[in-house]
Amino acid sequence: MKEGIHPKYREVIFKDFSSEFTFKSKSTANTNETITWEDGKTYPLIKLEISSASHPFFTGKAKLVDTTGRVDKFKKKYKMK
Repeated sequence: MKEGIHPKYREVIFKDFSSEFTFKSKSTANTNETITWEDGKTYPLIKLEISSASHPFFTGKAKLVDTTGRVDKFKKKYKMK
């Protein structure tokens, strides 16, 4: 690999502000904010709008809504019973 062309890969803290869920991982994303983690060290902070802690699919709150009768329309179109 060429020297000096790759972004810095470092440990960062991701924080989901809708659920206050935080986790430590590695990333090359740039940020100017920092946060003190549980181990007492300061890490760059990356703010998230949604994560597995707040996404409806992962929390079990996802609903399949057929408001326009698409399934019935499909069955009628292709004469399915």
